[in-house]
Amino acid sequence: MCNQIIKLNPEEVGSFVEAASRCDFDIDISNVSRAEKIVDAKSFLGVMGLNFRENLKVSYNGSNGRFEELLEAKRA
Repeated sequence: MCNQIIKLNPEEVGSFVEAASRCDFDIDISNVSRAEKIVDAKSFLGVMGLNFRENLKVSYNGSNGRFEELLEAKRA
């Protein structure tokens, strides 16, 4: 399982979800401080329900170069 800590703002959610949706593996995202609320990173509404003032934890078990580049660019 890979974990990355990122920072997103609401304007970036569409491109994040689009990149996640192109992956053939599950991707979860949650606020670092509220790990009990885990949402599917491929769900626009789910991701929009997160607190963007906090860092986000992305967990995934797979490999996709384009998605990992996006995560690297958003690294907190």
